[in-house]
Amino acid sequence: MPIEHCYTDTEACAKHVSDRVGVDLRVAAPLGLGKPHGLLNALYKHTANDRSRSMRLFTALSLTRPQPKPGLEARFLKPFLERHFGADQVDPQYALDQARDAVPSNIEVHEFYMQSGALLHSGSAQRQYISQNYTHVARDLALQDINVIVQLVARREGPDGVHYSLSCNPDLTLDLLQQIEAAGKPRPLCVAVVHPDLPYMSGMAQVADDFFDVELRPACSPRLFALPRLPVDTAEYALGLHASAMVKDGGCLQIGIGALSDALVKGLLLRQQENEQWQRALAALDTTGSTRAMAERIGGLAPFAQGLYGASEMVLDGFMHLQRAGVLKRRSWDNLALERASAQGRLNPATPGGHYLRGAFFLGTRELYEWLAETERVDPDAIDMCPVSNVNHLYGDHQALASLQRRGARFFNTCMMATLLGAAVSETLDNGSVVSGVGGQYNFVAMAHELPDGRSALLLRATRQSGAGVESNIRWNYAQATIPRHLRDLYITEYGVADLRGKTDSECIAAMLSISDARFLDALCAQAKAQRKLPLDFAIPDAWRRNTPEHLHEALAPFQRNGLLPPFPFGSDFTDIELRLLDGLNWLKSSQASWRGRLQLLRAALNPGEAVPEEPAALARMQLEHPQTLAERVERRLLLAAMRRKSSPG
Repeated sequence: MPIEHCYTDTEACAKHVSDRVGVDLRVAAPLGLGKPHGLLNALYKHTANDRSRSMRLFTALSLTRPQPKPGLEARFLKPFLERHFGADQVDPQYALDQARDAVPSNIEVHEFYMQSGALLHSGSAQRQYISQNYTHVARDLALQDINVIVQLVARREGPDGVHYSLSCNPDLTLDLLQQIEAAGKPRPLCVAVVHPDLPYMSGMAQVADDFFDVELRPACSPRLFALPRLPVDTAEYALGLHASAMVKDGGCLQIGIGALSDALVKGLLLRQQENEQWQRALAALDTTGSTRAMAERIGGLAPFAQGLYGASEMVLDGFMHLQRAGVLKRRSWDNLALERASAQGRLNPATPGGHYLRGAFFLGTRELYEWLAETERVDPDAIDMCPVSNVNHLYGDHQALASLQRRGARFFNTCMMATLLGAAVSETLDNGSVVSGVGGQYNFVAMAHELPDGRSALLLRATRQSGAGVESNIRWNYAQATIPRHLRDLYITEYGVADLRGKTDSECIAAMLSISDARFLDALCAQAKAQRKLPLDFAIPDAWRRNTPEHLHEALAPFQRNGLLPPFPFGSDFTDIELRLLDGLNWLKSSQASWRGRLQLLRAALNPGEAVPEEPAALARMQLEHPQTLAERVERRLLLAAMRRKSSPG
């Protein structure tokens, strides 16, 4: 039976949903891109204005635009945000209220994954967070009496009628409805919100015209939420180069999001396209030869002849870049006989039905969304968007097939901290405050241990900057753990790779010390000895003393100068003058983190030095050519100090 009700007015649709369901809304909405912000805002407002009603929203990764602080930050970001996201972009109001601890008392918002660090200081978000593995969300939601599912979709009308695509988010919707049916509970009201720019993905993501009960096709839709492209610094590049040597040709690849993952992708591209230069850069970092030896054992140093197969909960820009470079090209078939023939080299790669990328949701730049739409048009088998249970979960009816498809798997995820004994801290601080969420990390780590030749690699910066100065991200112990130490496998920092699988505690500690920052080696070693986990006569090798930022910069400087490792490996969304401003504003921010920096900043502001050519354009971009108030004059002075600092005395 086709759609019961079609709307073009969001408010009218929200009223229909509220009237149809009753006074107690229990709403499930996809994570990330698939949330229909306009409809959710209308339901939220309708409930907030009538305290006889209630609403419980179950979702994750609520995307909001950055909220710049007043002053130079706002002057820089506001024009960029309007240009990048569009002036008509709509933020989810519940997320803005969460950040201010201002969610009405008759509304609860439960997330299992939050924007990293965005809600650390929100009492309601911290209290109502649900800690779950990604693959368990549908099972647990089936017990919450969900009565509404709202989702952004793509719509296609053809000779055989109307079809909808769950597009960016088939991840939980299909699994949830299956779990609800298995539990004998009534099917929720399913609302499709059509977005004209959302790529139509076929395969498992496509559903028939009777899948949804209500369709909302707003007269106008804001631009799809697109992530800005990130810079990659020297330490991140070093980490990415080490990690890219751990990937096995002909294998399977899973990657997460962020600068560390971008650095890994760039490393894989260099390995494929500039192999000699890539090996030289790796050798400059790998002074002991340990990464090379590990690459020969579990990864590779040659370009990719067979190519890689992607199986990742998140489809992001990195996969697009790898496919264009001829790295992501190994296809898999959802037929055990065909897949066995493929693994044995007996199947024609042009056999219909093979896909080279499987994912549960996608999120990235507008370039990614255009690539997905074009790939669907010319090669509809290539990308399979499917339920998260099919990507993150190995067990069940598909286990034999999934294991074969994921041969040679390398699962790369990031963590915040790691212990010398091999536990990973990825989402919660020692005081219990949640930074983000478990997501699928545990799924992939556990899966790597189940696959015959699978490996899990957790990526982390060896240090971080805090108000107290530089701190080590490798600790003796920590009060929280996302990945327990009995699942320890590969850890990668900018200083190398530690292989912990099957090792004794003493061997694990030595391996983790070898990839730690040299400034913290003695203290970490002493802690391990105090707990009798290292022999008292253990001595730190001289080679580990070179694990310093200075050594990284020296090793990679030639490759940065020749353009092999650019600050923005995949291009930038900023203009040239904005990039120059960004450099100066980052210096201002870092200077304010310590008293020495603040003193240096004061001196620079009092004596900013000689003018630089970019000054007029920078002042115009920041609307500070003619300051009127004292605050504006101070902002102008600080900006000039930041722009001129390289030419300032001292």
